[in-house]
Amino acid sequence: MSDKDRVLFKIHTKTTLPDFKQNECDVQRMHEEFVWLHDRLVENDTYAGLIVPPVPPKPDFDASRAKLQRLGENEGNLPVDDLRKMKAELEAEYLATFKKTVAMHEVFLQRLASHPTFKHDHGFRVFLEFEEELNVRNKTRKEKAVDFLKSVSKSADETLWLNNQRDNDVFFRDEKCILAVYHSAIKDATVAADLASKCRKTNANTLLQIELALSNLIPKECNITSETDLTTLLSNFFESFQKILVRLSSDEDLKLSDTFRYYAIDTGAARDLLYRRCRALADYETANRNLDKARARMKDVQTAEDAQTAANERFKSISESAKLELEDFKVRRIKYFHKNLVDLAELEVKHAKSQIELIKSSLTRLKLINIPV
Repeated sequence: MSDKDRVLFKIHTKTTLPDFKQNECDVQRMHEEFVWLHDRLVENDTYAGLIVPPVPPKPDFDASRAKLQRLGENEGNLPVDDLRKMKAELEAEYLATFKKTVAMHEVFLQRLASHPTFKHDHGFRVFLEFEEELNVRNKTRKEKAVDFLKSVSKSADETLWLNNQRDNDVFFRDEKCILAVYHSAIKDATVAADLASKCRKTNANTLLQIELALSNLIPKECNITSETDLTTLLSNFFESFQKILVRLSSDEDLKLSDTFRYYAIDTGAARDLLYRRCRALADYETANRNLDKARARMKDVQTAEDAQTAANERFKSISESAKLELEDFKVRRIKYFHKNLVDLAELEVKHAKSQIELIKSSLTRLKLINIPV
């Protein structure tokens, strides 16, 4: 839902979990509240061994609104038919953006609701049940700077020594290599899919301009000639074909590009999980060295033993849950790709049939026009 300058998402929840006060509830949430929930899960050390679902992208309707505003400013300078068609084009673009936005936010909540641990999170329950606004705020410059420094520190850790860390677990060694290659490949696939979608949108826009030019050649008087019939036929053909291309581009963007984009981010989240495990292993190794030093000095031995035990338990806990999460990641990824690619194939077939029918009908009408030689 659009509420002046902000986008609100209406969330309907049905549950049988005893933690919830009601079996059904409805709330409205802003995108910033989704970000708050995601950050809260990421920052919770209890979930260090879990893959936190990617935060949905921020709704971006600014481009469509700017185009609509410019169109409104030029309203008096455009023919009525041209104005109607361009408004319809903008409405289709706005609807496609809306569908993408809703889909990504819906996937985020469904991932949390279906997860055996996240669905019991207190913050998630508050997000779904609390009827008022959560009054979350955007991060301050200082908080953003801290996040940036953490990111730099993480990159430095990975580059300098965590990548060369000795890991005796074959499963995690293989996963680290597989995810690194897969992450790079799917990011390249996302760029290629975006480029293909952009080219199709450009073609659709070109067809719109051709159709508008042809429609302006049609005389407004009721002079029916073969030239008028031919121009009308071509104008209608390009208008219909352009609409099919727009729908096809939107479907490819939603089902293909966004699928790649989502799993590029989700693979990054899986790699973050491996980083946290490597960090826990490094902390355990450090605790072992500190214990050896404490025993050699015969000083603070109990404190060092407690720290070593805690580090060992944390590393084992993260490793156990991480293995389950990564195995589930593979299964979930295959299901997600299978569903979206099957949906895309069905939509491609549907649009191809529409194009064939349009071409056939246009050729039939063309044969009826007596074009002078």
